[in-house]
Amino acid sequence: MRAGLAAQYTGTALAWGASFLFIKIGLEGLSFSQVVLWRLVFGALTLGVVLGLTRSRLPSDATTWAHLSVLAVVQCLVPWLLFSWAEQTISSGLASIYNATTPLMTMSLALAFLPGEKLTDAKLFGLLLGFSGVVVVLAPWQAGIVGSVPAQLACLGATASYGVALVYLRRFILPRGIGTPAIAFMQVSIAAMALLVVTPWAASSPMHLTPAIVASMIGLGVFGTGLAFVWNTNVVRGWGPTAASTVTYLTPLVGVVLGAIVLGEGISWNHPVGALAVVSGIIVTQRSSRRSTNVMVADVR
Repeated sequence: MRAGLAAQYTGTALAWGASFLFIKIGLEGLSFSQVVLWRLVFGALTLGVVLGLTRSRLPSDATTWAHLSVLAVVQCLVPWLLFSWAEQTISSGLASIYNATTPLMTMSLALAFLPGEKLTDAKLFGLLLGFSGVVVVLAPWQAGIVGSVPAQLACLGATASYGVALVYLRRFILPRGIGTPAIAFMQVSIAAMALLVVTPWAASSPMHLTPAIVASMIGLGVFGTGLAFVWNTNVVRGWGPTAASTVTYLTPLVGVVLGAIVLGEGISWNHPVGALAVVSGIIVTQRSSRRSTNVMVADVR
């Protein structure tokens, strides 16, 4: 079980790290809202296949549908539109680095609303260590690193929305015993339908498609939205929202490297140094969360 969750955690990091590159390429011929629309459509199709293969059942009660509609807004529509809009003016690598603030947002909300989430010294140290690594990767002391202020605020708004989504998922949806494929399919499909309804007003500008743009949208939908959602939900279920959210400490590493290789975005000495601090923070936080989970299980028994 641990090995399976670790593999899904790693796959999520790779898929979400590459997502920022896919978004940047997509923006070369699509509006920011069209990027999100195609992401949702391909993601919903992928999750529909997963749903069929696993023979998962969709819930029928209205309360569950209402909860999943909230999740569709705070985990799909709001953050993806904000990140896509932001990448019109900032690099894919910088957007992926801002994505790493998600664990801090999640930790604050989890401590406030989830009784099972306890702030231990080890967990706090791990989160702060990881965030310090992100700051080193960001290198705020370098001239020219700071992009558009509104775009950067949009990225922070997106990660705050992710934090709300992870806590909401753990508190209101996972206790209902709904299968992971059903949760992922429903929230992405609801978000896709909502955006399709407003497409004539929000995503009707002309599209200029190239093979690279089409491939990026398929990759963004199939992996960054479809499969990664199933993997991430499994990790939240098994490790808890704070530990699961540390996957965003790895996404900037993937995003920065891909941005440098594919788009020629800058990379320097501070990136591997920051990466070491990021990975160390993940290890410390993960071990602390596992010890807390084991204590809770022992108490229940």
